[in-house]
Amino acid sequence: MSSLENLKPQNVFRYFREISAIPRGSYHTKAISDYLVNFAKEHGFEHYQDSDHNVIIIKEASAGYEASDPVIIQGHMDMVCEKEEDRDIDFETEGLDLYLDGDFLKARGTTLGGDDGIAVAYALAVLDDDSLLHPRLEVVITSDEEVGLLGAKSVDLSMLQGHFLLNIDSDIEGHFLTSCAGGLSARIHIPVAYQKAEGTLVLLRLHGLLGGHSGSEIDKEHANAVIEMGRIIKYVETRMQIGVVSLEGGLKDNAIPREVTGKILVPSDQTNEFLQYISEITQILQKEFAVSDPKLSVHTEILNETEEEILSAVSMQKVLFFLRNLPNGVMHMSTNIHGLVETSLNAGILKLSKKDLFVSVSVRSSVGSRKEDLAEKLTYLTEFLGGEISIDGDYPAWEYCADSVLRNQVAGVYREMFGKEPVFEAIHAGLECGMFADKIKGLDAVSFGPDNFDIHTPKERLSISSAERVYRFLTELLRSMK
Repeated sequence: MSSLENLKPQNVFRYFREISAIPRGSYHTKAISDYLVNFAKEHGFEHYQDSDHNVIIIKEASAGYEASDPVIIQGHMDMVCEKEEDRDIDFETEGLDLYLDGDFLKARGTTLGGDDGIAVAYALAVLDDDSLLHPRLEVVITSDEEVGLLGAKSVDLSMLQGHFLLNIDSDIEGHFLTSCAGGLSARIHIPVAYQKAEGTLVLLRLHGLLGGHSGSEIDKEHANAVIEMGRIIKYVETRMQIGVVSLEGGLKDNAIPREVTGKILVPSDQTNEFLQYISEITQILQKEFAVSDPKLSVHTEILNETEEEILSAVSMQKVLFFLRNLPNGVMHMSTNIHGLVETSLNAGILKLSKKDLFVSVSVRSSVGSRKEDLAEKLTYLTEFLGGEISIDGDYPAWEYCADSVLRNQVAGVYREMFGKEPVFEAIHAGLECGMFADKIKGLDAVSFGPDNFDIHTPKERLSISSAERVYRFLTELLRSMK
């Protein structure tokens, strides 16, 4: 057997390998959803699948646990699909290429999908093991979490009996989340016009940024490629005449974009000046982001003398005004919890087409009014420039439960198993617990998971030893809930 096949717990990693072979990016979850349904059918479990590909699988309680309160185990089936620039993969048709690196499980040149594939693997392993003792298990695997918690928003939970929720969508072992931010996605379209011009066409690429999760990594001060490309172009445009032919970068609004590429038309007798200004702004950015993004780089390539359609003078100013005034990053820190980001915005996707500038952003806040205020600012900025904005994926914050029975149970089991105190905390990233709490009155929830680093980036890596410990904790927690 290969070393991958020897990983323990064997069932957990067997199921992780199986789901990693199935393309399961957001909006492309039918195949993984059908896989889960087939699993339920093969095991004779009660199950439900809806038109949005959400799947619910129910396993009745072990002998002696029939009177115990049912437990909901929950995660999401979709993953963020990011790749290294030289990795050739079609995420809609190809699975992942898993490999080991010491204690870490990785995917070659791509995100691993440990967020949240490990939850799916845990759930299937628990359901598959008849030797485990547990209350009635109600496993809910949602779709399209990574694009606004869409599955959690649409799923029907009326068949569930449980009021204890174990959300397995956190990435620091021993840290248990008890509340999270709410959020929304905004799709912005700014109309543009073009005019013909002649000059030297130059490829301009900002790359080498670390990126990361737009919730849990937003306070790390990583450069945002969308915002910084706007800064680069504005820096040059104030010093010489240039034309923008194209701009594109970023893949998901909940991932801090690592790269933006554009084509710039430069007067043929001023290419040296252009390259000098690019060198100047590159040095400025490299100094500013020396710690947070040490590999930041700006690449230029002289393409050819040509006639191109460039943004008209008015459209150029509209685009630059928008990119230079778009809010981004941490807006407010919590005054209640030290070190917790309260409100933020991430510009995740940029694409300049022949009809408009499109930007997709993710807004997060644990204070509803501030989330709404930021959405209003985006609306004002967009409409001021003659654009249109649409809001979707609006989800509520998950509020802290002061008298949680589940939290006490978790603390007791963790303390007994590991001889130390668990850490209970809030998180700025969005979790589906808020959606579930809206649908199940009196819900008592915690979120946890194994160590999984650099999620939403090709550097994502899951600790194998941590995954084993957390699975043991999960099974022991279920055994204790008699």
